[in-house]
Amino acid sequence: MELITFLIIGAFAGFAAGLFGVGGGTIIVPLLYIVFSQMGYSPDVIMHLALGTSLATIVVTSISSLMAHNKNGAVIWPVFKNLAPPMAIGCFAGAGIAGWLSGLHLQMIVGVFLLWVAYTMFMGAKKPVDPNKTLPSTAKQIAAGSGIGVASAIFGIGGGSITVPYLTANGVVMQKAVGTSAACGLPIAIAGALGFMFFGMQQQVEIPNTIGFIHIYAFLGISVMSFFTAKYGAKTAHALSPAVLKKCFAVLLCIVGCFFLYKGLH
Repeated sequence: MELITFLIIGAFAGFAAGLFGVGGGTIIVPLLYIVFSQMGYSPDVIMHLALGTSLATIVVTSISSLMAHNKNGAVIWPVFKNLAPPMAIGCFAGAGIAGWLSGLHLQMIVGVFLLWVAYTMFMGAKKPVDPNKTLPSTAKQIAAGSGIGVASAIFGIGGGSITVPYLTANGVVMQKAVGTSAACGLPIAIAGALGFMFFGMQQQVEIPNTIGFIHIYAFLGISVMSFFTAKYGAKTAHALSPAVLKKCFAVLLCIVGCFFLYKGLH
C-alpha cells in the first residue's frame, strides 16, 4: 500500500515538474509530510525526511523534464553554466542549515516563502516580459545562484520557485525560464540529496529504510512514476500561454504555502 501511495505522488510530481519547472518539490514535500506522519515517524525529523527525499526524487524528475524542454529549445545553456555550480554548492550548504532547524521552523519558513512567491508570480502574470531587460553580469548570476541553492535545500525544491521568477524578471520569456529552471534543478537536486544524506547520517536518524534524511522506498516509488509523467507536463507547458502558466504556478504555490502555515501554527 505504501508503494502505491508513493507511485501516485510520483505521477502528480512528475507532471508538475514538467509543467512548472519546479522539480515537483512543491507537491512531493507536503504529500510526504502527510504520509510520513501517518506512518508514525518522529515529528522531529518528518519535515527533514520529506525535504531530503524530495530532493533525491528531483534528480530523476529533472532529467526527464530537462530532456523534454531541451527538445523544444527552451533551455538557455549559457545561463545554466553560470547558475549551476554556485547552485550546487549553495544547496549542499543549505542542507546543513536545514538539518539544524526544527521541523516547526521549517514548516513556517516554507509556508511563508511559497505564499510570497505565489503572490509575486500571480501579480506578474498580467505583465508581459520586458524584452529590453537583460540578465545581470556573470558575477551577479553566480551570487543569485548561490542564494537559490541555499533556499532550495531549505525548501526541498528544485529551485523553480525562485529561478523562474528570477529569470522572468530579467527579460526571459516564461517557457524558456521554465526550461532553464528545469535544467538547473538537476545540480541542485544532486547536491541537496547528498547534503541531506550526509547531515542526516551525522544526526543518526533511526528510521527504517532510510539513508540520512532520505527514505529509500519513497525515493524509488516516486522516481519511477515521475520520470514517465514529467514529459507530459512539459508538453502542456508549451501549449499554454505565459500568463496562464504563471497563474497556475501561483495557485499551486499558494495552496502548498497555506498548508504548511496551517501545520506550523497548529
